[in-house]
Amino acid sequence: MVDAIPAGLEGRIIPYLMVNGASAAIDFYRAAFGAVERYRMEMPGGTIAHAELAVNGAVVYLSDAPDDMEGNAANPSKLGGTSVLLHQYVEDVDGIVAQAVEAGATVLREPADQFYGDRAAIIVDPFGHHWSLNTHVRDVSPEEMAAALEAMAAE
Repeated sequence: MVDAIPAGLEGRIIPYLMVNGASAAIDFYRAAFGAVERYRMEMPGGTIAHAELAVNGAVVYLSDAPDDMEGNAANPSKLGGTSVLLHQYVEDVDGIVAQAVEAGATVLREPADQFYGDRAAIIVDPFGHHWSLNTHVRDVSPEEMAAALEAMAAE
């Protein structure tokens, strides 16, 4: 009997990244985040129909969706932006941001301590996907967060 949900994927939402240049994206995610390629299905001509990566243990799917692709699938460049922010906790946000920049990412928000207890940064990868990278640095109660938000709104 085949499981309706593959083992290890129960209850998970898996980001499926559409990119213009999936092979290059896999190389970038390896260099920037230490991603491990789990599977790749290439089409005739070398484009990627489907690939699976593990990024710090999280599963990420991706495939080629060039700007001239017909249909509903589109990459952020074709769409002129993205409505999705890929959020991940890492051991050293400053180190990972530097590593990602060296691999070709652009920093949208430099690493900085935030009122909610994380040191956080936002980068955009060379394929238009935005990543929120975070290191938890202190525990903050809901009351402390509310007070911090009130203080920020008053400024």
